[in-house]
Amino acid sequence: MADRFVAAEPGALFDQLARHFPGWSRNTLRQRLRLGCIDVNGDAVARHDHRLVPGDVVEVHGTAKARAARTAGPALPVLFDDDALLAIDKPAGLLAVSTDAERERTALALLRQRSGGDLWPVHRLDRETSGVLLFAKARAVCDRVRGDWASVQKVYRAVVEGRPEPPAGTIDLPLWEDRNLRVRTGEHPAARPARTRYTTSASRGGRSLLEVELDTGRKHQIRAHLAAIGCPVVGDDRYGTRAARLCLHAFRLSLPRPEHGRRLELQAELPRAVLAEFAPG
Repeated sequence: MADRFVAAEPGALFDQLARHFPGWSRNTLRQRLRLGCIDVNGDAVARHDHRLVPGDVVEVHGTAKARAARTAGPALPVLFDDDALLAIDKPAGLLAVSTDAERERTALALLRQRSGGDLWPVHRLDRETSGVLLFAKARAVCDRVRGDWASVQKVYRAVVEGRPEPPAGTIDLPLWEDRNLRVRTGEHPAARPARTRYTTSASRGGRSLLEVELDTGRKHQIRAHLAAIGCPVVGDDRYGTRAARLCLHAFRLSLPRPEHGRRLELQAELPRAVLAEFAPG
């Protein structure tokens, strides 16, 4: 049986664990976090600085549960599923597809395991970006959707440092990647055109909540562009500052269906952890 409590106030996960379980050593709590034994609202959380908000349900499990969770993988909420396409709400921290360093714990691998069939990734999201992620159930379907990708509307939500000026606008800066894999803005022989549109939905304190649309789809485009105008995404330790998580979420994907052209609207609501970084407490 899990030990359980409901957060009564905002604060870091580790601090609240230490307060609710005074008989546990700090090393034991760190080990339980590292092994995936701590759930917040049903999802495993490993970061000690994950921010809780009032009402969050925290459960501490034994190591047997953690082993089972690692085998099963994280929850992958399905947003849409038919004979041609599958869309999920990808959690932050999970790779979309495999890399040389990680081949098993990816959204694509986990979905293939559970469905028992082939899937093709239509697009990708960064590991720390959450939200709508689309797969095709046949290579031909994937090719058709990608071939019409210019007609796809891609809308993100982001919590950023500061207040953009003007509050709505277009960032039209070319992007290029340096030898350290950091994306830079400005003119360069390897630079490619990139355009990002943003609108400020709300501002509070020193942060703003933005709705962002991509006209192009370059690596780290939103993160590099927003940092270039002095408003880096909260939690972006590559282009800005650290936080409990990267506050960038793929909110909506709208695309023409490959078989008949009528539009399919996919949407994943903003996670509570992102809202907590915009409006703590």
